[in-house]
Amino acid sequence: MNHDQGMRSRRGLLRAFWISGVGALMALALAATPSAAEISDGVVKIGIINDQSGPLSDLSGKGSVVAAKLAIEDFRKRSPDIKVELLVADHQNKADVGAQIVRRWFSEGVDMVADIGNSAVALAIQSLGREKNKLVMYSAVGTVEITGKQCAPTGLAWLHDNYNLVAGPIRKLVGQGQDKWFFIAADYAFGRNMVAESERMLGTVGGTSVGSVFHPLGNADYSSFLLQAQSSGAKVVAFANAGEQLVSSIKQWNEFNMNAGPQTPVALLMFLTDIHGMGLEMAKGLTGVTAWYWDLNDNTRAFAKRFYALHGAMPTAPQAAVYSAVFHYLKAVAAINSDDTDRVIEKMRAMPVDDFYAPGARLRADNKLIHDFYLVQVKEPKELEKPWAYYKVLETITADVAYRPLSESDCPLVAGKPK
Repeated sequence: MNHDQGMRSRRGLLRAFWISGVGALMALALAATPSAAEISDGVVKIGIINDQSGPLSDLSGKGSVVAAKLAIEDFRKRSPDIKVELLVADHQNKADVGAQIVRRWFSEGVDMVADIGNSAVALAIQSLGREKNKLVMYSAVGTVEITGKQCAPTGLAWLHDNYNLVAGPIRKLVGQGQDKWFFIAADYAFGRNMVAESERMLGTVGGTSVGSVFHPLGNADYSSFLLQAQSSGAKVVAFANAGEQLVSSIKQWNEFNMNAGPQTPVALLMFLTDIHGMGLEMAKGLTGVTAWYWDLNDNTRAFAKRFYALHGAMPTAPQAAVYSAVFHYLKAVAAINSDDTDRVIEKMRAMPVDDFYAPGARLRADNKLIHDFYLVQVKEPKELEKPWAYYKVLETITADVAYRPLSESDCPLVAGKPK
């Protein structure tokens, strides 16, 4: 080989090395560049499942669908290139129906399911989320099992549990001498767990339970239950039911003139739509705990105005929680450009919530979103200054006291707990 041939050979080798190097760098760059292909099927699929037509439909139902649509609308303004699809179903407050729907959804590529709104259905769906490694985000699910013994890496509680709901009223009223309680409760996982949590809390603050009675879901006649409460010797009659059940209970409480008697009624799970349904004259003076109220500040009122324009009612706490859950989930998907469940949950933990619902809130090790609660009382009719502004906020229950201490958790996800 002469000198010119040697030079050409060396230049060819250098060119080959250069081309291969550029190719490697391009491959690395492409690998690091976000691509819609990293989202399975090219679309993020979200399912909203709840009671769409039954006794719990007003507090979540179609309003939760409106809230999810608003969250998706706001997300698209930030990330217009990510396609989002929303599915909706009615579980009819039946665990087998809910589980069947969600199992089919997961097989069809649904990435996240939200709302639920019924403890028995939630426990069935929790098992599916764990089995299929799919994310489920709960609002209006009271049983503490979801983030307790039955907790799962894929199940996130965005609104409340029964501990949050009973701790504030029990501490306050027992401290005022209202120490004997009787419970009228819905006969399914939510009601039974709420009574159990209440009795546990009464034991820690010096109160006592003098009895409890459980009624079927969707019950219409509460007369026998109210008469038992009246003759129990209780100072407080606590209702561990919700929606139409609570409305009917309080209406009959007034019909029996128990509102003029010595006993104090407490709604352990009270929603804005319940107060609207029974009217202020009947509901006045009821106390309860809520995770959110539309008339708290300018940001909550701004969301409520948008929601009302679409739904014709102000949003409940569960509906606001659905917005927050869907929006936070989608922000995490966009941040990592993936709908991979494990990676999305990791990102959701790393990011604080940044919205009107629970600004600055974070997920705890037991998958509870930690935020403030509010002890509220229903206004007298003469105190109503504007439509739907039914609550007086008696006090803020800060996040550090609103939740059962993590050291007392029986969730296997918490470090040091048995798996």
